[in-house]
Amino acid sequence: MISTSDFKTGLTIMFDNNIYQIIEFMHVKPGKGSAFVRTKIRNLRTGSIIDHTFNAGFKLEKAHIEKNKMQFLYSSDDFLHFMNTENFNQIEVLSSKVKDKMQYIYEGMDVDINFYNNEILGISIPDKVTLEVVETSDAVKGDTKNNAMKDAILQTGLKIKVPMFINQGEKIVVSTNDASYVSREK
Repeated sequence: MISTSDFKTGLTIMFDNNIYQIIEFMHVKPGKGSAFVRTKIRNLRTGSIIDHTFNAGFKLEKAHIEKNKMQFLYSSDDFLHFMNTENFNQIEVLSSKVKDKMQYIYEGMDVDINFYNNEILGISIPDKVTLEVVETSDAVKGDTKNNAMKDAILQTGLKIKVPMFINQGEKIVVSTNDASYVSREK
């Protein structure tokens, strides 16, 4: 059991028969009345985010999420296929569980699969990934205003803005938080 005084960002808890991850929390001590904790939590089964207020000292069960490193093999129909690189076991994950992350993963990429008591909750990907530019226009001479950007399509189909000096075939680092260009691959 865990108390509201032990809340941390990223902590996973059981609440209302669901598994939640704490996104934000704030301890509030009003002038009158008892203290409480205002939270923003994400349901790890559905992905929905809710705001909830807990009384100070309220106890919840901590949810132990297991992460297994697996390699993305391919997608078929409504499933993504992953392989454990240690024992070569393969699993299928519903595409709907990872819809927001699909634009960042490619065949052969290692990701963490999140499990709770053998239930697949989804995948975790790094904050930054390296992807290849498969299509972009050439820079036009004289078109070098401050921070000039152009469209680029990456190997996963993701379309982002990149600096004018990036060419087709180059590998770039992309932020998975906001789908923005970070740098060239070093």
